[in-house]
Amino acid sequence: MFEKMKPLRDCLLVQRVEKEEKSAGGIYFPDSAKEEKSQIGRVLAVGSGKHAADGSIIPMQVQVDDLVFFGKFSGIDAEKDLVVLREDEIFGVIDKK
Repeated sequence: MFEKMKPLRDCLLVQRVEKEEKSAGGIYFPDSAKEEKSQIGRVLAVGSGKHAADGSIIPMQVQVDDLVFFGKFSGIDAEKDLVVLREDEIFGVIDKK
């Protein structure tokens, strides 16, 4: 249901990305060592931007399909792996290379 949502203003819809089950060295993590929720997600939809005091719209810096890092307790959980965030709750965009 939320996959078709169009966020308003400076909000965006992010799908959490599952963390790797094993380390770079090939060691698998047990379920007890994993954190509950990932702080990395892929942007599914973005709003039009923030409204300035003069009535103009400041465009979003984040685009659809960006991989972003956000705070552990940021946003509002919409569904199991979907979260609605404001743009100012995002710490950065992760380079996909």
